[in-house]
Amino acid sequence: MARFIWSLVITPIGTKDTSLSKFVAAALGALKEKGIKFELTPMATILEANSLDEIFSAVKVAHEAVLKMGVKRVVISINIDDRLDKIERKAQDKVESVMEKLK
Repeated sequence: MARFIWSLVITPIGTKDTSLSKFVAAALGALKEKGIKFELTPMATILEANSLDEIFSAVKVAHEAVLKMGVKRVVISINIDDRLDKIERKAQDKVESVMEKLK
């Protein structure tokens, strides 16, 4: 369970190909090596954290993995949901809340 639910998008700029999956795989592989759990979606990666330090550490890990592939420019987007009234939750809780309301 985590206080923060956040999303990460890393976009390398100036690659020779329109496909970005190898860069995403490198970033996620680096996160996995560090024991950082994530959920890959078609447009972003969803993560959970207990502190901002955890978030920024994970961003750094992913960023460095993409840079190691020879990329000269990277755009990073993060969205952070810090909900203080429910500090012990999972990303799936947000999905389940919406799905329940769809019934």
